[in-house]
Amino acid sequence: MWVALLAAEVLLARAAPCAEPPKFEPGLGSAATNISPVFHQLVAFTLPAHFHAVYERANGAFYIREHLPEGESLEKWTRMITLTAARDLAGNPNASPRLMVERMSAGFRRHCPESFSSVPLGPQTIDGFDGFEAIARCGHQQAGASVYSETAIMLAVKGASDYYTLQWAERDADTRGSVAIDNAYWTQQLDRLRPIRLCPITPGEAPPYASCVQKKP
Repeated sequence: MWVALLAAEVLLARAAPCAEPPKFEPGLGSAATNISPVFHQLVAFTLPAHFHAVYERANGAFYIREHLPEGESLEKWTRMITLTAARDLAGNPNASPRLMVERMSAGFRRHCPESFSSVPLGPQTIDGFDGFEAIARCGHQQAGASVYSETAIMLAVKGASDYYTLQWAERDADTRGSVAIDNAYWTQQLDRLRPIRLCPITPGEAPPYASCVQKKP
């Protein structure tokens, strides 16, 4: 069933207290291209210098890798960049980037039906592939005695054979009431990950995958 709906609730399932937000300085350090083979294609995106991978799992048809700022952990985090993939989903005529993002948003809603909000940002073209972008927000979540809000901008892309998603999520103070989503802010966060590329896997090519790194947008 769409690889268990692409494990849409993986992000929110990390129900843990929120750390104190560190001072975020966009100009600090230099970003680097993060590139790796994920099922049938190379996936490349820009990873901010202060982020590093903390969790990776490939389970049959589903892949996930999570990145956090230095000093944060899966038990206590403020920002998370997540890459996922669903193997061979591009061959399913009932799947689409928009439906995937909608199902991911539904995972948020199930965790916070009374404080949920979302904004569909619309279709995207990512390196020649169809995509769709949206923002989802939980104003109130609770893990033990800790309460917090969580917002994520989500991009789903239909690759040559597989589907891929990139998410930038942040946790902040609990807000039970209605709070407007700042579309410009969240679009800027996802833009930090660009350029995003899906490249063919060249047999025998080793990191740093020059064929993809040198590929023109």
